[in-house]
Amino acid sequence: MAKPYFGRLLTAMVTPFAADGSVNHEAGAKFANWLLDNGTDALVVEGSTGEAATMTMEEKIAFIRTVKEATQGRAPIVVGAGTNCTASTIELVQTMEAEGVDGLLVVGPYYNKPTQEGYYQHFAAVAKATKLPIIVYNVPGRTGSNIAPATIARLANDFENIVAVKEAAGSVAQCAELYRVLPERITIYSGDDGLIIPFMSVGATGLISVLSNCNGNILQEVMQAFENGEVKKAADLNKIMVPLANAMFVESNPIPIKYAVTKATGIDVGAPRLPLTELTEAGKAKVDAAMAAAGM
Repeated sequence: MAKPYFGRLLTAMVTPFAADGSVNHEAGAKFANWLLDNGTDALVVEGSTGEAATMTMEEKIAFIRTVKEATQGRAPIVVGAGTNCTASTIELVQTMEAEGVDGLLVVGPYYNKPTQEGYYQHFAAVAKATKLPIIVYNVPGRTGSNIAPATIARLANDFENIVAVKEAAGSVAQCAELYRVLPERITIYSGDDGLIIPFMSVGATGLISVLSNCNGNILQEVMQAFENGEVKKAADLNKIMVPLANAMFVESNPIPIKYAVTKATGIDVGAPRLPLTELTEAGKAKVDAAMAAAGM
């Protein structure tokens, strides 16, 4: 089994919206190919950064078809397919499997705050319902509770189609524990751009990124340098990358990154959907300063 499973750098792709709030399919097609031309190994479509929470099922299906048609098999397409209801997650997973996607990013159920046994039973039911490879997504800051490494290890040992974890708890110690308890075949993806070097130092082999929506190349350079043992070079690149990554979170994701994408690529990806709002003037000034400092 390849490791990292879907490639080293996966972009959590923003979903472009038109001025009237509808999905902008033309911009989405252009942007998907721009990403693949600028450092991205695989696309994660309709995740948190893609504003899946405010998209209808019909919109999700139509946009997946747009991305697939535009990219023509150039890279794997992973779709965000998690909800806070096991039954609706299975429905979404099976719908996306029928659309021919390459993999699934399944977030831990949010709001409900399951026990560890609840997490296990949820992901077990999803894994049984599909043949697609699954990335378990742990992001306590959005879901309200943490999926323990022991639970993820139990799932990985019981289900071959669980192939990776996106670890976004922000803890190097938890990443190290994942590496200790998981089967060797499992890929650990960092869910935080700014933590990629410390995460790689304890066992991660890839990144699912927000920043790569506007600058995937610097992230590839950081990871390649670290893999090559060029620690000083990686650290020097990291000095440039981390302030840029931090700027993409001066307001709730994906508010800043959508502004940065339009600025960096010339592809207008529009504003977020409510309840998210456009980047404030103060936020724009911070993102502009970070992009300028990084030579963008």
